[in-house]
Amino acid sequence: MKKIGFIGLGKLGLDCAEVFATQYEVYGYDVDPRISDSVTVGSLQDTIESSDWIFVAVPTPHQSGYDGSTPSSHLPPADFQYNTVVSVLKQINLIATRPKKVVLISTVLPGTTRHQFGHLLDDQHSLLYNPYLIAMGSVKWDMVNPEMIMIGTHDGNWNGVARDLVDLYAPLVTNKPRIQVGTWEECEAIKIFYNTFISAKIGLVNMIQDFAMRIGNIDVDVVTTALAQSTMRIMGPKYMTAGMGDAGACHPRDNIALRWLAQEYDLGYDMFDTIMQARELQSKNLADFLVRLAQKHNLPIAIHGKAYKPDVPYCIGSYSTLIGHYIKQAGHRVVYVDPLADDTQDLVTELARPAVILMAHNRKVTYGYTGQDGTDLDYCQFSPGSIIVDPWRREPTREGMQVIHYGNTRNN
Repeated sequence: MKKIGFIGLGKLGLDCAEVFATQYEVYGYDVDPRISDSVTVGSLQDTIESSDWIFVAVPTPHQSGYDGSTPSSHLPPADFQYNTVVSVLKQINLIATRPKKVVLISTVLPGTTRHQFGHLLDDQHSLLYNPYLIAMGSVKWDMVNPEMIMIGTHDGNWNGVARDLVDLYAPLVTNKPRIQVGTWEECEAIKIFYNTFISAKIGLVNMIQDFAMRIGNIDVDVVTTALAQSTMRIMGPKYMTAGMGDAGACHPRDNIALRWLAQEYDLGYDMFDTIMQARELQSKNLADFLVRLAQKHNLPIAIHGKAYKPDVPYCIGSYSTLIGHYIKQAGHRVVYVDPLADDTQDLVTELARPAVILMAHNRKVTYGYTGQDGTDLDYCQFSPGSIIVDPWRREPTREGMQVIHYGNTRNN
């Protein structure tokens, strides 16, 4: 049985390691204590020495303030931080007593693997760049149902190690994904531009939502559904529901990092800054709408969902906290209702009376593609007299409350 090592058992690495453990003997290491029923968690040295394949799944974070959960377009462009990847590769080279097949899955900017990582391993070792298209909350499903498997090699050619990696994935995946082999730089670019295409797409559909709110007599879903079905030239249906903006640990920060890359290579223009500015202004438009309602009806504001998506505790890149930033900037207090997020505010008193409530989370929209149960449950009891603002336009009528489908102004 092939022996697999995972260095980095965080919010991505542990789930991925456990998928591998369904078919292989898997060892893992993380700087923080981790527990798994299927992965042998031990020291860094044991993980390296015991494994034939070593997957590096450590974070490549931005510095503070660049994750997209608060405005960032005014900040100077900045690259990711690669210190942890560099340290891990050096440790592998130091500890390994036999050749290892090293697979980096962490997100990096194009050019990084060759310029900063490639020289850190001796020639006896192989280095592949193999980023995943995976989302929090559905990591294991996404891993076994990939749209494609990207494999970056030193020269962009199929080699024995690349073919071995395809064979390694074969018993894990349940679909028949296409295999994309390229240079390290090409696969770095595929991953990060995949993410920024999604950001641009969401920004465009939310722009239509903004127009609907300003012009009137427009249901944004009529417009976006027509565009989503226009597959001959422009579109596919994924990410074509206007609602909350692009969020999470990947997409906003990738656009922010591409601002740095555009400046580093002197492109002379910066589309990524425009995408991020649009994201921030769209969130401000929604925040201003909530504030106007709160002022008109003398109600507090609550956001139903603080994490960047349902069923996860992570607030990195959260669109909810970005909206909250602008609410606070307008001089209003905002509370968050989320059973998983790291929120410690006492909500009992705040929501014992009516409030303007933004329904930020929607499982059906977020996880519908996986076939998971899309039942949406309230995180708390809403008081009669509340005003429910639903940017997904799925919320049914509630007795004793006003429901506003943000983006549908047909009946206004």
